[in-house]
Amino acid sequence: MFSKMHLVLLIAVAVWVGSSAVCAEEHEDRQALVKLVPAAKITLQQGLTASEAHGQAISAKYEADEGKLELSVYTSQAGAFSEVEVDYPTGKVAKAEPITEGEDLAAAKAQVTAMAKAKKPLTAAVEKAEHDFAGYRAISVTPKLQNGHSVAVVALLKGMEFKSVPEALD
Repeated sequence: MFSKMHLVLLIAVAVWVGSSAVCAEEHEDRQALVKLVPAAKITLQQGLTASEAHGQAISAKYEADEGKLELSVYTSQAGAFSEVEVDYPTGKVAKAEPITEGEDLAAAKAQVTAMAKAKKPLTAAVEKAEHDFAGYRAISVTPKLQNGHSVAVVALLKGMEFKSVPEALD
């Protein structure tokens, strides 16, 4: 028979195990990016620009997928969302797929809401962050609303050091 204390302990252990797995996965992703990003011949800004044929860029990120580097840009056009994969060696659009469900759709909706209040494009936020933190390379940019203002969170990488900085978009 489980008491309330046993149940609380069981829940606490489950949460700890789950969060440990997430932390380990995040660490592996970061280590993969450290190794793979230097091979990218185009900047995050160039990826944002390349995706414009598929709508307004609402976020972008370099990510490691099964040991391979990808540059993914979410776009919004006429109420529809797409994930645009930009070929990081050439800067050309490799493919574009509609975003229609799940976590990706929820993220795209939140991002387009933040961009609706923005007066600056994401490229401006990325350029400012890289200027302010010389030697760092932008690896992602994600808009969000913060106290009613549009802010871009820019993730930067220099060697093995990661930094995340907010940049105002209004």
